[in-house]
Amino acid sequence: MIYEAGSGHIGGSLSSLDILVILFYEVMRFDPHRPFWEERDRFILSKGHSVEAYYAVLADLGFFPREELRNYCRFGSRLTGHPTTKVPGVEVNTGSLGHGLAVGAGMAMAGKMDQKGYKVYVLMGDGELGEGSVWEAAQIAAHYKLDNLIGIVDRNRLQISGCTEDILRLEDLMNKWSAFGWEVLNVDGHNFEELLKIFKAVPLTKNKPHVIIAHTTKGKGISFMENDRSWHHRVPSKEELEKALGELSTKLREFEENE
Repeated sequence: MIYEAGSGHIGGSLSSLDILVILFYEVMRFDPHRPFWEERDRFILSKGHSVEAYYAVLADLGFFPREELRNYCRFGSRLTGHPTTKVPGVEVNTGSLGHGLAVGAGMAMAGKMDQKGYKVYVLMGDGELGEGSVWEAAQIAAHYKLDNLIGIVDRNRLQISGCTEDILRLEDLMNKWSAFGWEVLNVDGHNFEELLKIFKAVPLTKNKPHVIIAHTTKGKGISFMENDRSWHHRVPSKEELEKALGELSTKLREFEENE
């Protein structure tokens, strides 16, 4: 998608893809044929620039035809570089960082008021946590005891301009969220078993919102992209594309042989 469009955020899409897979294929309640089903769980991609992984999952699940992925970022396509509600399965337009958690808190509060059983999942980038609006939303969610709200931090430790700890130090991240009144959990963001176990377990504590700090690798799965901040927003050359697809094909073959 990114190669053909000549634009995209491949590093953060690959770091968050395993999280999306577990959420959409194993955890969340939804119906691709009824995207506005009232009882559905809600998902917000607050780090909206990593939309390629999101579109791939939605298309695979039947929210829209998989062939439409080829139109990504092309003139007139609804598959733009940040998610919009023109795309079935997208709950809210995102892209301006720091807004997703506040919207998610509003959805969670509405669920409580309407006595609905749905959960709201908000996936944030770690660089995004430099936005003050995230912490305003965190304070509100704790105040209103929104235990149906689950925040997820894609903790790959890199943002467009470098390491998060060099740009604006985040640690001690667990204690920060805890101080705001959240139940805090850590997980390997690429371990399916751990992700599934932790998502199935929440909420662990009644009357508290939960945040899952998922430790991930930017560019996960492609050797020359992993932990390289230049792949935050970069388009592979034809040679790089072929090498990346070759590596992924090898991993897929090995996985199938071990099943």
